[in-house]
Parts: sequence; C-alpha cells; structure tokens
Amino acid sequence: MSGTAFHIPVLVEEVVRLAEGRRRIVDCTVGGGGHAARLDRSDIELLAIDRDPDAIAAARARISQSPTQWLNASFGSPESLAAIAAFGPDFTLFDLGVSGHQLDSTERGFSFRPGAPLDMRMSVRSDVTAAELLNSLDERELERVFREYGDERKAPRLAAAVVRRRANSLFATSDHLVNAIRETLGPRSGPGDFARLFQAIRIALNEEIRQLELALPSVLEALEDGGIIAVISYHSGEDRVVKRMFRDWARDCVCPPQTPICTCRGRKLGSARPRKPIRPSADEVAENPRSRSAKLRVFRKADEAKG
Repeated sequence: MSGTAFHIPVLVEEVVRLAEGRRRIVDCTVGGGGHAARLDRSDIELLAIDRDPDAIAAARARISQSPTQWLNASFGSPESLAAIAAFGPDFTLFDLGVSGHQLDSTERGFSFRPGAPLDMRMSVRSDVTAAELLNSLDERELERVFREYGDERKAPRLAAAVVRRRANSLFATSDHLVNAIRETLGPRSGPGDFARLFQAIRIALNEEIRQLELALPSVLEALEDGGIIAVISYHSGEDRVVKRMFRDWARDCVCPPQTPICTCRGRKLGSARPRKPIRPSADEVAENPRSRSAKLRVFRKADEAKG
C-alpha cells in the first residue's frame, strides 16, 4: 500500500500504469501524496494542488525526487486553472472526495461521530461551516441538496425537519443532523444513511460538483495533445459529470438533433478509453473498504499531429 496515517490512496497501480511515459504531471488533489509518491521520479515535473494545507504538508514530506510546484487552492479556482494552463501537463489526476485524515479527524467535522462539530470545510480559509449552511439555507435549497447530492427520497421531509429543529436550537454538532435524519427516516436509519446525507452537506458546502464542472474543460484545454485526464470519483453525482463530459468530448458533433447543419466544433476531442470505469479489485476493497465505491474514468486527448 502507498498509504500513510494521512490517507490510503485507491487504484494506485492503475494510475501508475496510465502515467507511464508521462513527464509533466498535475495531481489536482494531492492529498497526503499517496499517488504522487508512486509517480515521484527525477525525470518528471509535478504540479501538486490541494485546498487542504494539512494535505500539502503531508505530501511535501513524501515527495523528494520530482521538481515540484505546490499550490494550496481548490482545483477549480482561477489560481489553479491558470497554473495548470501555464504548466502544460501531459497527465492530470483527480482523486475526488475526502481523505482518510479528514474523515478520521473529529475536529475537522466530516464524520457523524457523537459530538463532532459540523464543520466539513476542506479549506480552513473558508468562512462558512456545515453548521452555518444547515442554519441558513432555506427549506427548498436544503431539499435540493439532500435530493441531488444524497439521493434521498424523503428530502422534502428531511429539509422540513432541519428547518423546524433549528428554529428551537441551531445546529452545531453531528448529533443535531443525525437526530433530524432519524426523525425523518425512522429508527431503522443507520450509519449508511448518516454517511450519505453528511456527504450531501459536505459536497454542497465545498461546491465539489461545481469545482469539477469548472476544472475539467479548462484542464482539457491545457492538456498536451495525446495527454490523459484520469478521474477517481466516489459519488454518483461526480461520476455523472465526468461521464457526461467525457462522452461529449468523444463525439464528432454535439449539436441538438433538430439542428439541420452542424454548428459545433465538428470533431471529437479525444476518446474515453476504456469506455467503462475501472473499479478496485476485490483484494483492494478487502484491504481498504473505503475504496469500494471508487470509479476511475480516463480520457485521452486527441493527438492533432496524428490527424
């Protein structure tokens, strides 16, 4: 395993194989450096990005051979996208979601452990916490978050429960959200429900889907011809964004069906290969249960020199 106390990365061997022969690598979510450490060679240049300063510090301690640029920012920020464009990568990796360190650090507030603060900020530079989000969003927006990011059928009832409960006592700890979930879903609700709905709040708070939608097109443009984008996702909403973009980029024409004459780019931008996502092996899932939902999708940018 390439992991540390900070984080155990998933699909490491698959990422290493994809990066063979690449020389300018961007790790958009360097985390504790698990993937980057396996790619760390004196003959590559690395741009390592993460919005969590703890992640940058952990990765710095592991990366020693590659000439490396470090950037403490979210990968969809103007600062990161400008740095990626200037870097001109031939391989770019996204490992989405949260790290083991973030989940296991009670004070970071990502877990539903009793008494944990409702924080969930991936960057401590952000002012808004999960508690503030739960205490401020209107009922309709809360419903949207629980439905779209948590796949919750009872999203309207859960949103109403949050609004009613916060009128009496503002949300501050994990217990407040857990109790709202239990009230809505009933006594049979458990860790799976809590994890799914806490994740929904985390995704909304950190604008994770929006960051991905901003970053992918810019990264494709910055990528050298023949370069690769590799994305590991753990959430169905993230995977849908990646799948949709990769599919559209691989089409010759993206005009609406009723358009009589093609007015779009008129050529595909590359190919998604393999077409289906790469999943962790049974051995990897047994060793690291958190890898079980991971999906790795790969897009290879067209090489214009080869026509």
